[in-house]
Amino acid sequence: MKLIRYGNPGEEQPGLLLADGRRIDASAFGEDYNEEFFGGDGLQRLAAWAATHAAGAPTIPDGVRLGPPIARPSKIVCVGLNYADHARESGAEIPSEPILFFKATSSLTGPNDPVVIPRGSEKTDWEVELAIVIGKKAGYVEEADAKEHVAGYALHNDYSERAFQMERGGQWVKGKSCDTFAPLGPFLATPDELGDPHQLKLWLKVNGETRQDSSTAQMIFGVPELVSYISQFMTLLPGDVISTGTPPGVGLGFDPPVFLKPGDEVELGVEGLGSQRQSVVAWGD
Repeated sequence: MKLIRYGNPGEEQPGLLLADGRRIDASAFGEDYNEEFFGGDGLQRLAAWAATHAAGAPTIPDGVRLGPPIARPSKIVCVGLNYADHARESGAEIPSEPILFFKATSSLTGPNDPVVIPRGSEKTDWEVELAIVIGKKAGYVEEADAKEHVAGYALHNDYSERAFQMERGGQWVKGKSCDTFAPLGPFLATPDELGDPHQLKLWLKVNGETRQDSSTAQMIFGVPELVSYISQFMTLLPGDVISTGTPPGVGLGFDPPVFLKPGDEVELGVEGLGSQRQSVVAWGD
């Protein structure tokens, strides 16, 4: 299945993207795509509902805003420097174990919503990433069992303000958590829809010019290892997001660095997970 949510920010309704391309309203199912849904066999129940009701469900009109495909999770856990080439372009050593940081869940936004350059920012950057959505509570999970805890996958742009992240002291979270810095979607694809998550093309363009063009095959730490590793340090709850890192081509890696400015257009995609487009706007506009 491919799960979507649509409507005005904060008022999103659940929906489904069908194999024939039709987007249907699933609000009659009676649940949002939140922790209770994922933790309560929601995907199985939704599939059963869709088998009976999808054909007659209302179609979502073209032009209706898509929100993030999941309701606000308990946490967004991100993995830093998970592509060797990105580590090198950042001037960092290739990590021997996953580097973890958080994004505030208030940064979550729809896949095509504008990205707002924060007040005082001069170094807002882009990062196309594969995101994992947890489907089953995970604590001290063995790597061999990790995939049992995955509800699905989504496209994520891990926007970063590099000065806030690297020049203001403390942890990276300050540069990662600004409002609109976590566009997710357009849909969540269940594992059966996607195939091998380690063989996906991913790309990003700024103003039509390709900046990132790589494959998840280049990840240092794969999906089972990340789910298992993170679960050794914290309990992952249903609906939580793990963003698996970005390939080379971020603005910080250029010489000289290149950062976003109002009026820029960012497009990105992951094979099998659709695409996003964000217009860059100034804070206060």
